[in-house]
Amino acid sequence: MPTLILTPRFTEDAQALWRAANRLGWDVERLRSWQVLDELRSIADPVLYLEGLFGQTLAAEFGLRLLEPPLDWLPNLPREFRKRWGSLSTLEACRELVEPAFIKPPNDKSFPARVYTGAELPLEYDNDTPVLVAEVVAWEKEFRCFVLDRQIRAISVYLRNGELQRDRDFAAADAELAEVESFVDLVLADTRIELPRTAVLDVGVICDRGWAVVEQNAAWGAGLYGCDPVRVLEVLKYAAVQI
Repeated sequence: MPTLILTPRFTEDAQALWRAANRLGWDVERLRSWQVLDELRSIADPVLYLEGLFGQTLAAEFGLRLLEPPLDWLPNLPREFRKRWGSLSTLEACRELVEPAFIKPPNDKSFPARVYTGAELPLEYDNDTPVLVAEVVAWEKEFRCFVLDRQIRAISVYLRNGELQRDRDFAAADAELAEVESFVDLVLADTRIELPRTAVLDVGVICDRGWAVVEQNAAWGAGLYGCDPVRVLEVLKYAAVQI
């Protein structure tokens, strides 16, 4: 029987997964600190839901490596699925930018993802810190898709015109969700696109350009928004591999 492993943080998403795991008859263990107790390291089938900055370190204590996308995944995505320019760079190079660009850490939330000029970038990080740099575009709506073995397992809208949809219970029309599935199925069927066994694909509609991929996230730390937590657990079961 799987055991869901949660961090000490009591987030809304962690609680939703805890309740879903209970419904499935799983065991649940919440870490008391950012260190793993000896008695937990011997758990036979741990399923991890962790924070990005501590994820790989905690996973290693269970003898696991978390699956996550390569840093340059988005810039290497075929243009027809990106619909905007983007590149992998460093903070040092981006500090020279005069025109605004969308800049974010590739795989974590170490500083906020948003539009910056070079002078506005945070100073407390090393110059060689990798960052993704992309064209500034306007997104009409954005959706989160949990993916396992290149198949969609859960979908939810999360933003409309930049506004989080929590107050609307992440509601989306069936026709919208069908459009999301059609676009994401095209992405997943394209053999040029490499994906780990588990992934979270964020996709959306760019004003005057149409459907595009926002980014790929690692499943083991991604927010649920309105995704069915039981279906998310199906993905999380395979989000780490033995070292």
